[in-house]
Amino acid sequence: MITYRWIIGALWLTFVLVWLVTAFGAKRSVSGIDWWRQAQLRLALIVLILLVLRIPVIRHSLHVAHPGFVTVDPRLGIAGVILCALGVAIAIWARVHLGRNWGLPMSRKEAPELVTSGPYAYVRHPIYSGIFLAMIGSALGESVLWLIPFAVAGAYFIYAARTEEHILEQEFPEQYAAYRRHTKMLVPFVL
Repeated sequence: MITYRWIIGALWLTFVLVWLVTAFGAKRSVSGIDWWRQAQLRLALIVLILLVLRIPVIRHSLHVAHPGFVTVDPRLGIAGVILCALGVAIAIWARVHLGRNWGLPMSRKEAPELVTSGPYAYVRHPIYSGIFLAMIGSALGESVLWLIPFAVAGAYFIYAARTEEHILEQEFPEQYAAYRRHTKMLVPFVL
């Protein structure tokens, strides 16, 4: 069980480091949310979630209060690590594929481009999809408490995705409508 926890923690750390490093090469935002304030908020949220789930006293208290909060079945641990790794890989692939076009949710970029290849050929928001999958894997492989950030992030991601789609419809009226017709929002062939 401890091995699964460490692997999942390393996967999330990799995700955060890639995000921080690649954020510096993005195109300048022309409108939207202040980058520094949003970056601080997101980083604080990520650190808070990871700390709460990692602090031994809290983990021990949760395990004693309800042993079902922590995964003990090795099959679930392995499945969770695989799903978390796949989710992080999808999110990173999507982020790298966007290149300089990446930006904070709901922001407008200078000289925007509509990216519809790579992971974007399968879903319109593969970064969100990857993060969702990684959280589900974390819940299976480590603790069901990961379903709390999953629910919070889920509400935010759906709101952000809809807002971003509205922005993209304004930027690329014909192209985005065609793209939207043949791709799903978050889950290929389903949603």
